[in-house]
Amino acid sequence: MIKPKGLVLGDTVGIIAPASPDTREKVEKSNKKLTQMGFKVKMGKSCYEKYGYLSGPDILRADDINSMFRDTEIDGIICLRGGYGTLRILDLLDYQVIRNNPKVFVGYSDITALHIGINQISNVVTFHGPMVSSDMVECFDSFSKESLYNFILKDRFDTGIIKNPKGERIETINGGIVEGPIIGGNLSLIVSTLGTPYEIDLKGKILFLEEIGEEPYRIDRMFNQLRLSGKLEEAKGIILGDFKNCSSDDSRKDNSLTLEQIIEDIIKPVGIPSISNLKAGHCKPMVTLPFGVQARLDGNNGELTIIEKPIKS
Repeated sequence: MIKPKGLVLGDTVGIIAPASPDTREKVEKSNKKLTQMGFKVKMGKSCYEKYGYLSGPDILRADDINSMFRDTEIDGIICLRGGYGTLRILDLLDYQVIRNNPKVFVGYSDITALHIGINQISNVVTFHGPMVSSDMVECFDSFSKESLYNFILKDRFDTGIIKNPKGERIETINGGIVEGPIIGGNLSLIVSTLGTPYEIDLKGKILFLEEIGEEPYRIDRMFNQLRLSGKLEEAKGIILGDFKNCSSDDSRKDNSLTLEQIIEDIIKPVGIPSISNLKAGHCKPMVTLPFGVQARLDGNNGELTIIEKPIKS
């Protein structure tokens, strides 16, 4: 895998909106926040555009990504927010430009499609972590900030041991120890890649999954789609992150399975080392995960360690 150059305070960070739009106020606050954090900022055109539920037409959003990677003045790229839209632009990206100009690239949720494309086609390490408008503007807690900085800042890599916020325990689904690169992200987005040229490749890899706002039967359906497609068996290990608001409301609980039951029915029988409740995804505080570098998943002890530095020294 190609590793990007680590960032230092004072570097120029580009902000792009490859999915849904945000208010002008949140955009300006995002610019101000990164500036306060010690970075120079360059805003993408997509941050100021709106096309229905998209932050501008597909070609504009794709060009923003291509231009940010091509721009030699930009040292790293952080997404404004998620929402919907990245699947529409996967075939518009210049993966060779991205490969030739590797940069720290951060986002999650709908950005999952970009992680998969950049990771598999450009062979570049990316970072599943907080976005500016969604996670930094109002309250960027110290845990989330330090987790992000540990992986993207030059000479900041203190430890590869992934720890949850205090009081949150990583649970074991299946024991065993495996090593391999992590890839994945939002469950809905991953399932949406199946049967396309951008289908997630899990051979020799550890699958990370997170989700928000899906009823248990929908989680069940998507887990089963991964199972029936052979993707779960293809993976070396499984990490379940935060599944925010993925339980039935009180009026429907008697007619629903719980998320825990679904995991027991579908994930556990796969038999590979697996853990759950890693606080990565739509949660605060949030763990940052580098995609594409070697990690060790210890299902026996509920531990995850990044064993390869994800940036150039």
